[in-house]
Parts: sequence; structure tokens; C-alpha cells
Amino acid sequence: MTDEISEKISVPRVKSAERTVELLDFFAQYPGLHSLTDLQGKLGYPKSSLHALLRTLVDLGWIETDVSGTLYRIGMRALLVGATYIDGDPVVQLARDALDWLAEATGETVHLARLDHDDVVYLATRASRHYLRPFARVGRRLPAGTTSLGKAILADRDDAEVLALLPAELPALTRNTITDHRQLLQDLAKIRKRGYAIDREENTEGLRCFGVALGTAFPPRDAISCSIPVPRLTPGRDKEIVACLLEARDRIDMATRAIRRY
Repeated sequence: MTDEISEKISVPRVKSAERTVELLDFFAQYPGLHSLTDLQGKLGYPKSSLHALLRTLVDLGWIETDVSGTLYRIGMRALLVGATYIDGDPVVQLARDALDWLAEATGETVHLARLDHDDVVYLATRASRHYLRPFARVGRRLPAGTTSLGKAILADRDDAEVLALLPAELPALTRNTITDHRQLLQDLAKIRKRGYAIDREENTEGLRCFGVALGTAFPPRDAISCSIPVPRLTPGRDKEIVACLLEARDRIDMATRAIRRY
């Protein structure tokens, strides 16, 4: 009975804390400098309280200003906290050697990412040995349905769970992005049978990505991927990449099981 009562009691939210997090989330989603007027228009907070919140966060190092003191951006302390998350995450540590091996074996860019609501967030990246303009970075957030990483994770859930996670409208990042829920579910069904996901230039034109989910949690929330420019995807190259991905996944899963035994 006590548990039932406690479940029904809602803990009131602290408005100032909620606004602080929303403000930091805004800066994380929209990098660059923003004026007080712009922030007030986007967030809808009273200008006086927003200004006081900004000044407090500037004093604490979470937000910085330009030389004029009138434009705001995310601060150094956010980077330090984010780096601490990466450094202390057990999956990132367990996957380190396997990601190094995967990058060396394929010669291509590889990623580790985690599902967060309906997005995937990049936790680790190993760059290709070929010269490429960087296109993904640690901390980057992308819609799950547009990436091989996200689709590999979603495929380990049933259709009802997937639909509950996804937004009402699927964003289109390229002309190849799947924006129809039914079509995405059909793609996930193919992934379940095939055992790995494919991003067919759905996230970045000119790049094809292959991804597999990891057994670090149930249902899976982590995945690894390998990205390759379409011109380098010669006949049979996809099979080589997938074989390496599956080997790297098995190495990470084996390391995870070894840790759980202790």
C-alpha cells in the first residue's frame, strides 16, 4: 500500500532548475552565439528572469559571452562535465580496444552511440585513415531513424515500442531519409532478419553506414557502426565491413560478460 501511495505522489518540479536545464539544452542543440532577445523569443521566459539566469550561469562558467557581453553561448564547464561522462562510462571503456581494432581492420570511420529518447548520441569515434572532412563528433545528437546506429538499436524492439519512441513526424536529413513510419518499420523488420542495419545515405549524402546493436543492456541502447563513402564501397566491401562489425560486437559483448561475472 505504501508503494502504491508513493507512486501516486508527484514530486513538484523546481522551476528555476527546470529552466536552467532547458536553457543548457537549447545551447547544446543550437551552437553559436545568441542574444537575450533571441533566447527570450525561443524559450518564452520573462526577459528579466532570463537575464538573471544567464548572468548566474555566466558567473558559474556554464555559459560564456562575447566581448560585448550581449551574446551568449555554452560555457567551458559544460565541456568538462560532458568529458567526465565519457571518461566514466563503462561501455565506452569496454569498447575502446574493439573500436581501435575495428578502425584498423576496416580503415574507415567507426562510431559508438547510445539511444537517448528518439535520438542517438555519439560517445566515441575513430577517424578513417583516409582524409575526410569530419562529419560526426562525440556528443553529436541525431534522429535514431536516420542512422544505422539508431536503426540497429530500434530493431531489437517490437513495432509498438518503436512507434512509442519515435516522434509524430520523422525528420528528413537527406533526400534518402525514411520519413514514413510504416516504411521505417519495414526496414527494421529487414534488419532483424539480416542481423545488421544499413544507412543508405539517409543521414549524410555520399556516405553509407553499417551498424549493429551491442548486448551491453537489454533492450539494447548502444550500437557501433562503420561509415564509408559510396565511391569506396566496391563489390564485396559491404560484406567485409559487416564481418568486422560483428567481430567487434562480439569482442565488446564478451568483455561485458566477463565484467558481469565479477
